[in-house]
Amino acid sequence: MVDAVTADLPQPSQLDISLSRRTFLNTATVASLTLALPRMSTAAVRTLDKPVQIGVIADLHHDVMHDGNDRLGAFVKEMSVSKPDAILQLGDFAYPSSKNSDIINMFNQSHTRPMHVIGNHDTDAGFTKDNCIDMWGMPGRYYAQNIEGLQLLVLDGNDGGSPTHKGGYASYIGKEQVKWLKQQLGALDGPIIVVCHQPLAGAFAIDNADELQSVLGDAAGKVILAINGHSHIDEVIRVKGVTYMHVNSASYQWVGGTYQHESYCKEVHKQHPWISHTCPYRDPLFATLTVEPENFTIRVEGIRSSWVGKSPAELGVDKDPGLTNGEEIAPRIRDREIMRVSK
Repeated sequence: MVDAVTADLPQPSQLDISLSRRTFLNTATVASLTLALPRMSTAAVRTLDKPVQIGVIADLHHDVMHDGNDRLGAFVKEMSVSKPDAILQLGDFAYPSSKNSDIINMFNQSHTRPMHVIGNHDTDAGFTKDNCIDMWGMPGRYYAQNIEGLQLLVLDGNDGGSPTHKGGYASYIGKEQVKWLKQQLGALDGPIIVVCHQPLAGAFAIDNADELQSVLGDAAGKVILAINGHSHIDEVIRVKGVTYMHVNSASYQWVGGTYQHESYCKEVHKQHPWISHTCPYRDPLFATLTVEPENFTIRVEGIRSSWVGKSPAELGVDKDPGLTNGEEIAPRIRDREIMRVSK
C-alpha cells in the first residue's frame, strides 16, 4: 500500500527523463536572451575555421541523487545527436570511486574529448584531487585544451590559502594558478573560454573574484566567455568586458536541512536521504554552447524543466539577497545569444 502522504509523489518507475531530440528542442524555448560580446573580442572569434560546439553539464551530484545515471544518460543521448566537438562536466559530478566507475565511464566513453572540472563536493568522503585526476582521466587539476581552435582554460577553484576564508569549503584560485592563467592569456591568441566549478563573478563567487576579474578583464579581447557550475542558478553577468555564465545544476536546487521535505516516494528518500535537502528538477538540465565565427555570436541552447514537489519559493527559501526565485533560481537553462556590439 502506498502511504497516503506520498500517494501523489513521483515513484521511481514514473520518472522518464530520457529526452528525445524533439523534446530537447521544444523544451529549450524558455527565452532567447541577447547579451553583448565586446567588439574587441570578435577578432578572436573570427579566427575559428568553423562553428565550435561544446556540450556542458554541471553539478550532477550522482552521490546525492537516485537517478544520476538516467540524468547523465539523457545528456549522453542528446550529445550523440548534437555531436559537439567536446563535452564538459563542470564539477560536483561523482565521487572518484570504483563504485562510480560505470557513470564515469559513461561520460568518458561517450565522446572522444571528454573534459572534467573538479568541484568542491568531488573530494567529499575522503577523496582527493589526485583521485579525481586519476579516476576521471584528467591531465591535471587545472589545464588548457584546444578544441578546434577554441582555447579552454580550466581552473581549480578549490585552492586553500585564501586570506579571507570564512570557513566551509575552499573557494579560491591560488597564486600558482593565477600565474599560470596570466601566462596562458599572454601566450594564446584566443578565442578563450575560462572554466571553473566555482563562479569567478556573481553569486557565490570565489574569495579573490576581484583579482580574477581584473586578470580576465585585461584580456577581454581574447576571453569571450567564462563559465561555472556550483551555484545551481541560471545567470549571465558582464564584468570588465567579460561575460560570465552560471550553468545550472543537472539535478536540483539545494535548500538544506531547515527546509527538509519529501519530493519523491518514501522508498527513494530512505535510500537517498540527502535528496530531502533539495528541490529536484524533474528533467536533467544541460546545454550546448556554440561559438559562431561567421556572425560573432555565442549561442546557448538549454532546457526548461519543472520542480518535483515544492519549489524553494513555496518552502520559503530566500537563498541570497541578489537572487530571485523564478528568475535566477528556476529549473531551467535559458536559450541565449551573446552577440557582437555594433556601432
